[in-house]
Amino acid sequence: MADQFIYTFATLIASKPDAVKVERKDVDDTFSEITVIADKSDTGKLIGKEGKMISALKSVISGCKAKENRSYRIVIKSHEE
Repeated sequence: MADQFIYTFATLIASKPDAVKVERKDVDDTFSEITVIADKSDTGKLIGKEGKMISALKSVISGCKAKENRSYRIVIKSHEE
């Protein structure tokens, strides 16, 4: 649920939505890491000025934590070229 939301959000923000990829790795029963891989030019947009965009995204995802009883870490990476 959280990874699908992040994918939709990232494709709306990115200049190159076709290059956006989201991977979810379940570390254990209560913790997951969600990695957003985007074009190098879009990573700044996803992080935002002073990290405000990613902070807002983390706040929204904290609602999923309450529903799913799972914590999330969000990582933004660029495509290796």
